[in-house]
Amino acid sequence: MYTGSLRPQIGALDPYTPGLSIDEIRQKFGLAQIYKMASNENPLGVPPLAQEAIARHAQEAFRYPRGGNPRLVHALAELHKVSEKKLVIGNGSDEVIDLLIRMLCDPVSDSIVCFQPCFNLYPIQAQISGVTIKRCPLKEDFSFDFAGMLKAIDDTTRIVFLTTPDNPSGYCPVAKNVRAFAKQLEQKAPKALLLIDEAYMDFCQDEKAFSLLAQGDIPSNVGIMRTFSKSYGLAGLRLGYAILPEALAEGFWRARLPFSVNLLAEEAGLAALEDQAFREKTMETVRQGRTLLTERLTDMGCTVWPSAANFLLFTLPHPAKAADCFTTLLSHGIIIRLLKSYSLPDHLRVSIGNTQENGAFLKEMASFLGRIEK
Repeated sequence: MYTGSLRPQIGALDPYTPGLSIDEIRQKFGLAQIYKMASNENPLGVPPLAQEAIARHAQEAFRYPRGGNPRLVHALAELHKVSEKKLVIGNGSDEVIDLLIRMLCDPVSDSIVCFQPCFNLYPIQAQISGVTIKRCPLKEDFSFDFAGMLKAIDDTTRIVFLTTPDNPSGYCPVAKNVRAFAKQLEQKAPKALLLIDEAYMDFCQDEKAFSLLAQGDIPSNVGIMRTFSKSYGLAGLRLGYAILPEALAEGFWRARLPFSVNLLAEEAGLAALEDQAFREKTMETVRQGRTLLTERLTDMGCTVWPSAANFLLFTLPHPAKAADCFTTLLSHGIIIRLLKSYSLPDHLRVSIGNTQENGAFLKEMASFLGRIEK
């Protein structure tokens, strides 16, 4: 008889809560048309060139991919003008996050630092590894309290997480402020890595002003993550990457599971990098949709936070309730995100959709708020 038990950290774990799926809502409400605007996915779907690559290479899926994904490493190094020795690729950015925590942090003595709220996977993976988690509250406007975060950092700190643009607010600090914080971190905690998650950076109007990667001069204590899940439309294939200090990158490749990035994901990633027409259309769709939804929600009396990402954070006018709005939209086939898991029960987040999705969302929002006002 098995008598083992879970480690206390696992028993106490509050797991990551993904956005609801289309199939879940279709089955629950019996609806034919569902619009999913909850998970910040690409509103245009999969790049045509990536679709062709997946079909073309499907017959090779019985083969293992080449170790180290050298073609994709080379392509990304060319794209970002960085050394291939600094580039790592993972099964989504999630694998990069998890593996770096396990590589750098001793459960007995080390800690990570992140904001509250933030992308929940950072503290979740730290808890799974038994690593101490220190949280710093965001400012009331969801901007970063760098001074407060610096106070939470000490000689036990091994990783400091920043998401720029941030999730769930879309806030994005200018690069010079992030660079200044990296310098302060290096002085206070020389062994700490500032790990910047730039999953949504593509959607900024001016990457050079906001991204250390785009500026081409990454401080030695900084790692930067990016993903194929958002602007490249490959969320279901799980493909992410990071530019790290060279010694960390070398250690990552030694520690990463040999074939964690599958063959079709790699081929799709290579093709997506070539599909410039799709990428340009994605940027146009997201930026125009972001402006439209911001203006229309504001006109309806909602408070909408400025966003540099492909989603918006908003609250409803009194006396409307976020949970009621979320449930009502679900019953009409529109999935957005209720932010209880971010400890923001009165806030909602909506992904920018295509023209049809945005129109359906705005129509249902107007109907819901109109009923509340009556």
